Amino acid sequence: VQLVESGGGLVQSGGSLRLSCRTSRNIFTFSHLGWYRQPPGKQREVVATMTENGTSNYGDSVKGRFTISRDAAKNTLDLQMDSLKPEDTAVYYCHVVDLFFGYPYWGQGTQVTVSS
Repeated sequence: VQLVESGGGLVQSGGSLRLSCRTSRNIFTFSHLGWYRQPPGKQREVVATMTENGTSNYGDSVKGRFTISRDAAKNTLDLQMDSLKPEDTAVYYCHVVDLFFGYPYWGQGTQVTVSS
């Protein structure tokens, strides 16, 4: 399985970005999908997750600002990020778990930088 992320970049505080993670397989063949991030000098943390039936959950710091979704036609996992803050600056990673064998896969990461 290959995961290719896109959409990162530099944005001012209060702005928006949309991250996309394109999978090399049908998006519905994963039991767990999510976006994680690693701020500079800190550990990786969960941003948003989605189960195979579409139930989503969010980290406390992004609730009400970020939205996770999947696009069956494009086989992508997306993350809409609004009202961005400087503390959202991090490398963002896409993560999926194979529905049949439980194998985890990670994307290469995409940098998001929010300036104040």
